[in-house]
Amino acid sequence: MIPIRPPIRLGVNVDHVATLRNARGGRHPDPLAAAQLVLTHGADSITIHLREDRRHIRDADCRAMRAALSAPINLEMAATAEMQAIAVELRPHACCLVPERRAELTTEGGLDAVGQEATLRPVVAALVEAGIRVSLFLDPDPRQVEAAARLGAKAVELHTGTFCEAAGDARGRELARLKEAARLVAAAGMECHAGHGLDYETAALLAAIPEVVELNIGHFLMGQALFDGLPAAVARMRRVMEEARRP
Repeated sequence: MIPIRPPIRLGVNVDHVATLRNARGGRHPDPLAAAQLVLTHGADSITIHLREDRRHIRDADCRAMRAALSAPINLEMAATAEMQAIAVELRPHACCLVPERRAELTTEGGLDAVGQEATLRPVVAALVEAGIRVSLFLDPDPRQVEAAARLGAKAVELHTGTFCEAAGDARGRELARLKEAARLVAAAGMECHAGHGLDYETAALLAAIPEVVELNIGHFLMGQALFDGLPAAVARMRRVMEEARRP
């Protein structure tokens, strides 16, 4: 009997539409318009990262999307008192707790849930109490997965950056780590998501892992949209994921 794999969801991160807007000021291009467009061409949800320095998505963007979109919004955020208060006010469908350093160009690795367990616990509890699904952005490390389960997270998003940057045998080893971590996440009763640095090729490899039920992709799709258009880039990613999902 051919095993049945659960459907896989595509979350599209629109942060870099805001990056382009902020480079010149004004209101164009509008991240909300981009979010509405990708949702009609294959995206299941919208991811936005409200950084402490507001380098791309801003508070007004979060409020506009929360008011206008019926699709799930996944708010990426640092585990700070300020971001916790904003999340509890907005009540998005989901919050993904991520590490954040002011100097970094992009998120450089997974959250240290083991070392920060005591700090994370009240933040996770407050978000859960507000009815928000909490995920933790983690490296594919069994100890980190175990900490996420202890904290009461509903999902783990595996950091795929190291895998995407690797080549040859190193990529195979990183893929094996992701597969094992995905199995552990699912065995612990949490949803397994994945993201960071994914393109068509690497997304297909992740979509083929049965335990992975959601991919979150942003920078590649926004870059590819310069050549193919945003609807075509998102629609192609949807096709790639679904084809890879078939047994």
